[in-house]
Amino acid sequence: MQSTFSRAQKQDLFLICIFLFVGSCELFAREASSLPNLIVIYTDDQGYGDVSHLNPESKFRTPTLDRLAAEGMVFNDAHCSDTVCTPSRYGLLTGRYAWRTELKRGVFGSERPCLIEDGRMTLASLLAENGYATAMVGKWHLGMEFPGTRESRDWKKPVLDMPLDKGFDYFYGIPASLNYGILAWFEGRYANNPPTLYTQKKPNRLAIDDYRIQPPYDASAKVLGETNSLGIVKGSLEIAGDFVDSQCLTQFTDRAITWIENHQRQQNVSQPFFLYLPYTSPPKPVIPIERFRGQSSAGAYGDFMMETDWHIGRLLETLDRLGIDDQTMIVFSSDNGPETTWKKRAAQFGHQSNFHFREGKRSIYEGGHRVPFFVRWPGHVRSGGVSSRTICQTDLLATLAELVGANVPDHAGEDSVSFLAELLPQKAAEGVSKYRLPVVHHSSGGGFAIRDRQWKLIMPHRRQKLELYDLSLDPSEQKDLSEAFPDVVNRLTQALTEIVNKGRTTEGMPQANDQLWWEDLTWMEPPHSK
Repeated sequence: MQSTFSRAQKQDLFLICIFLFVGSCELFAREASSLPNLIVIYTDDQGYGDVSHLNPESKFRTPTLDRLAAEGMVFNDAHCSDTVCTPSRYGLLTGRYAWRTELKRGVFGSERPCLIEDGRMTLASLLAENGYATAMVGKWHLGMEFPGTRESRDWKKPVLDMPLDKGFDYFYGIPASLNYGILAWFEGRYANNPPTLYTQKKPNRLAIDDYRIQPPYDASAKVLGETNSLGIVKGSLEIAGDFVDSQCLTQFTDRAITWIENHQRQQNVSQPFFLYLPYTSPPKPVIPIERFRGQSSAGAYGDFMMETDWHIGRLLETLDRLGIDDQTMIVFSSDNGPETTWKKRAAQFGHQSNFHFREGKRSIYEGGHRVPFFVRWPGHVRSGGVSSRTICQTDLLATLAELVGANVPDHAGEDSVSFLAELLPQKAAEGVSKYRLPVVHHSSGGGFAIRDRQWKLIMPHRRQKLELYDLSLDPSEQKDLSEAFPDVVNRLTQALTEIVNKGRTTEGMPQANDQLWWEDLTWMEPPHSK
């Protein structure tokens, strides 16, 4: 059919289309530029008492973390989703409890299929779908698949099932904790210098009950390392010749800064970015660089925390120098409570890494999972704000989804509840409820507890008896009230059972756990017994 439009009319239509296209691009740019850059800083085994803003009796100062707290919102009742590395990182990135997966206890080593299955929404994939550039720099510890076997590697082939497959555009870091191997500086899918040498843990005279990963390294393995079901490695670790444990914090911070600088220089400045920066400090190996040694009153651990704080300060200086400080939301937290060396540190130096909470890493008590948690976004999040709302790190996915205006489907973020109303005054003005649905705590040995408002119910598990605490009166968990309040025990037991069976904490269609029942669900009958 012959066109009925004249040449002039066609030109007018073309100009209108161009105008609409440019206008839509400008609208997209304005919408994108109104979204903040996002940085999630995640320390390793840092206790609640390891921030001087939170612990007046701390034996070292953390001025950068204190600044984040003073210029942002402090959540004083925040929790990691588990009490050890791998499951807490899974919960942070997916908004789902890791005990719903195959991982019921302990952690992963370096080499195995990633715990985050293909297609599952993560913080990175959520934000990438909403216009963000995404990067991860630091410690992964969720599983990777390496080329070949320990006996026969081909490092010319790519690493698979890793951060680049879970929503991140860029990755620089290490596969897991330093004592698990495989240790090299990985960038993208390849090691800059392949881990073709071998080493074993060496004594660390700087710190309490500690080790080092440092040269000299061996050309062949004495005993090839094996990783058991709890992630413990015995034998030789695969390592690159240029890898030294004390360089981790410097390398990670340098790379994070470089990535931000490159993004601002090379990309559309209206495109926001997301950076996930999981550090390897402050736990074993405790190896502060020379300039910080002897600077604290808590030994090498305090020195190492001071170095960590300094590196975070370098990151803030970069944001200020680039003029994007007030365009960037920073979330800071730790993956679980302090390593068991906190006990000797308390006795020797008088420093309580767990503050006044009971126990530390791996424990079902508050010291195992109550962690520092700060959110700073100048001009938006209230400076000097303090929230007593109970939150879990799983909540970050729903919070950021609400922030960017995205929907979380039923099969994602099953245990994620937004706390955006706590952060932004306009959301609080909308009258959004501050009540958080019950939070489930989980120990490294597989034990469960449930928190609802002031009540915390610890379920029986092996040598652990059933206990109930009123945390509003007893945050140190000293007085068991289970016999005095049987109705609370029954109500919370039913709530925990429903959360397990429904496959989610939040409203929505029930979802499947990887198993219907496992032996750690001591208060529930196996399906076949009904």
